[in-house]
Amino acid sequence: MRIVCGLLGLAALAADVGMDAERLNRIPARMKEFVEARKTAGVVTLVARHGQIVSFEAVGFQDLEAKVPMKKDSIFRIASLTKPVTCAGIMVLVDEGKLSVIDPVEKYLPEFKGQKVTRCGTGSGLECSPVAPQRPITIADLMTHTSGLPAAAPPAPDAPAPTNLAGMVAPGGKVTLLFEPGTNWNYSNLGYATLGRIIEVVSGMPYDAFLTEKLFLPLAMPDTTFFPNPAQKARVAALYTDRGTTLERAAAVDKSTLEAKIPTPQGGLFSTAEDMFHFNQMVLNKGSLNGKRVLSAAAVELMATSLTGDMKTGFAPGVGHGFGYEVVRNGAATVRYNSVGSVVKGGAYRTYEFVDFQKDLVGVLMMQRTNGNGDVSDEINAFLTMAAGAIESK
Repeated sequence: MRIVCGLLGLAALAADVGMDAERLNRIPARMKEFVEARKTAGVVTLVARHGQIVSFEAVGFQDLEAKVPMKKDSIFRIASLTKPVTCAGIMVLVDEGKLSVIDPVEKYLPEFKGQKVTRCGTGSGLECSPVAPQRPITIADLMTHTSGLPAAAPPAPDAPAPTNLAGMVAPGGKVTLLFEPGTNWNYSNLGYATLGRIIEVVSGMPYDAFLTEKLFLPLAMPDTTFFPNPAQKARVAALYTDRGTTLERAAAVDKSTLEAKIPTPQGGLFSTAEDMFHFNQMVLNKGSLNGKRVLSAAAVELMATSLTGDMKTGFAPGVGHGFGYEVVRNGAATVRYNSVGSVVKGGAYRTYEFVDFQKDLVGVLMMQRTNGNGDVSDEINAFLTMAAGAIESK
């Protein structure tokens, strides 16, 4: 894949892949307006078509107080953009024949045996009693958020803080499910932590080491890590909260994420725009990048299929849920110029990625803000429409 430096190089390349360079140049200009309005400290955006990067810009500040400029290689807490990566790790094991997505979780984590679900009936009053579910939760249920697990396991009184992924996940086996597995949707970080633990049990490797070996190294993602080294920490963008007319440093979260000791599969990765482009271009390529295959085409096709029927899922209109990604399911989601069948994912700190298979288009937006309309923030809406709106021809 070619990365052409300089405005003239990108302009020529944009024309080569059927995109309008002038329209692409409007993306950083619009992001700069958000910075000037004090809605965000800084933004990095990347757009690629037909495997070629045609727009890659950084505006604003990596650290607003210190006036450190945002750079293309600034590192971000990508939050839930970690989830498709975790699912890709599971699918590596599926490709290797070491597990199936229809396997019950209890097959690998015995602490999940004997779980209960609350069924409620009507009578003189509302009566609920925990009973055995009709079937146990499966790995696929975890990946689509249809397991019935809550968002997080309630902390046990006086229990010590977990020191590893096994300790983080074990309480999940004791919670009462919110609904029968596969019948409803509830976003569950606990479910994704469980997926990471399954990777450890099946592979015999630490979860983070497995991802490094199977994904990050072959996909050339050198700055994707759960534990930034000192040099990388100097490139991590500061985290802010929008207070309406100003930005306030989210110092406590900023510090706690950098000091994390457990690699959290639900949202703990740090990465750059270019690294995440590599991952998403692999998805667009149906499992390979630069001659290195990390997933089968069948695995990627399953990840990118909506498996949640007519359930209300996700955080944007018109999407269903695949493995890790939300999938654009109908016209309600195409109003932001995503084609039906596109996969999208947003993170809690306003990071965002999309893969549009019909348009052969990949986009990554990186910023660091704790609030502001989630996956339908003004910055994300503008980025999605401006990226696809720059297409002139096939």
